Amino acid sequence: MQDFVYTGLAMRVVFGSGTMARLPEEVKGLGRSRALVLSTPPQAAQAEALAASLGDLAVGTFTAAAMHTPTDVTARAVAKAREVGADCTVAVGGGSTTGLGKAIALATDLDQIVVPTTYAGSEMTPILGQTEGGLKTTQRSPKILPEVVLYDVDLTLTLPAGLTATSGMNAIAHAVEALYAQDRNPIVSLMAEEGIAALARALPRLVAAADDREARSDALYGAWLCGLCLGSVGMALHHKLCHTLGGSFDLPHAETHTVVLPYATAYNAPAAPDAMARIARALGSTDAATGLWDLAGRLGAPRSLHALGLPESALDRAADLATANPYWNPRPIERDAIRSLLAQAWAGDVPRGAEPCAAA
Repeated sequence: MQDFVYTGLAMRVVFGSGTMARLPEEVKGLGRSRALVLSTPPQAAQAEALAASLGDLAVGTFTAAAMHTPTDVTARAVAKAREVGADCTVAVGGGSTTGLGKAIALATDLDQIVVPTTYAGSEMTPILGQTEGGLKTTQRSPKILPEVVLYDVDLTLTLPAGLTATSGMNAIAHAVEALYAQDRNPIVSLMAEEGIAALARALPRLVAAADDREARSDALYGAWLCGLCLGSVGMALHHKLCHTLGGSFDLPHAETHTVVLPYATAYNAPAAPDAMARIARALGSTDAATGLWDLAGRLGAPRSLHALGLPESALDRAADLATANPYWNPRPIERDAIRSLLAQAWAGDVPRGAEPCAAA
């Protein structure tokens, strides 16, 4: 047994079907009475309906949450929260809305309630990624961690197949990196393997039948576990690459995680054999990286950066940005090898260990 340190995250999780009805109770349980409801523009109607259901417990909505949490959007949201005298936020939606709630909390220390409608998992972490001037940075703080998360399976029943697939793969990425994190521990590793297995089991069923309630429950459970892994241990190469590609090239968050994950896994495979064995077992595959690539294919998810709109001419700059600042990874970070990895991901080739190549 390895030596380890495990720190439990102090938050309340309510999981089930129909749990949205408990939202007023949860607001009152925090001792709050002036909730600002947050969403992205496409979910504005849902935010307005939620605010109406809270009645006097809501003081308004802010429906301009955006991907990668731009700091200018956060500034506007903070101003709105102060203008209406909010004492907490309720974020309904995916990672973009959750990120905005976290950014507001970091600036104001307001309590947060998150009602996820995707499998992003960021609601379970004290981590905030935000974008300014074309660069995405992350920080970790207890102030960023939501106080309450309401998981309601009913809210995911209409999640489109494409978003189901990429959001689920994004969640799996959190667990994959947790298995080889520098501060990994046996508790988080158990949650990671279980989370990957639950999502790998559920996602193909949901692409075939989006209203499969049992599969929806499995997927949301898996996303919860994977998010908890991300919040409990550190990140490495995969998340660094995705933050670079998203923040500096404006690629879509979940789709970028979906594309990059098999290639980052292949890169780290020689240095993390135990993690790879767990990932493969959870996927029901003989190889972790190709198992992830095959799963994305079965889901009809994008499997190349080219498909996401990244020009091939951007690969050199992406490699430079991703290797500019040293960070821990089980396999040493080498610029030419990262350039090779990105070239594979751009083309959508079957993943293999990224080695420096003359063409890079």
